[in-house]
Amino acid sequence: MFFIRKRSAGFKATLWALAAAAMLGAAPARAAQCGNDGEGFQGWLAEFKREALSEGFSSAVIETSLRDVSYDRSVIAHDRKQGIFHRSFEQFSSRLLTPGRIARGRALLARHAALFQVIERQYGVPGAVLVAIWGLETTYGDDSGNFRTFSALATLAYDCRRSDRFRAELIDALRIVQRGDMSPAQMRGAWAGEIGPAQFMPSSYLKYAVDFNGDGRRDLVHDTADILASTANFLYGNGWRRGAGWDEGEPNFSALLEWNQARVYAKTIALFADRLSAPSRGQ
Repeated sequence: MFFIRKRSAGFKATLWALAAAAMLGAAPARAAQCGNDGEGFQGWLAEFKREALSEGFSSAVIETSLRDVSYDRSVIAHDRKQGIFHRSFEQFSSRLLTPGRIARGRALLARHAALFQVIERQYGVPGAVLVAIWGLETTYGDDSGNFRTFSALATLAYDCRRSDRFRAELIDALRIVQRGDMSPAQMRGAWAGEIGPAQFMPSSYLKYAVDFNGDGRRDLVHDTADILASTANFLYGNGWRRGAGWDEGEPNFSALLEWNQARVYAKTIALFADRLSAPSRGQ
């Protein structure tokens, strides 16, 4: 992993590299690959735009998506403070599985019963699992986040901790815009770039989003059918087995771990789905 050097340590080497590039007729030196503060962000962003253009994105997509992007220190603060996932399963699940959230989940299962039946026929994923994910991620869409997706992803792509991973997500966010699924202004969500009530990362959006209602758009922000079917498609695409159990130790728990690799979170999804199911599965 590349880290920005202080000017005093690498100044002579930098002058030599620039002189060599000029003598060889080489392209201008690339912007820093990552940084630990916002000082070099604008230079990095300018280089990223050039690279995106060379990768086939239109100048219009690049400009509309990235023109207002800025380094967001609050995103970095969130990234460094994820202590909730270090709690015990009992602490974690009891904090999230409130009576109100469970009651609302049961009401939504009943309200969308016909939709859940169609989704389960196609993907094999029961409605209780989908509602559990929906409820845990954003309290059924009440709190999908208000971070600007492109600024959040660009900040994390520039940050040295996981730059490669988030650069790929930033590229995929551009692909979402280029194929017409969403405009940059519509792309707001959680601090790590997750979009919509089910919190899809751009890479998962591209791979698993489906137009389940047939209106010609894969809308994972406003359309309940698309959101729930796409969540089922994600699990199906990651090995979900029709009719099998989902608790830890059962065949479908591995698919829940693909949704979120924190075991405490996957176990909480499973427990939530148990409680939303028939009394024989957890009451």
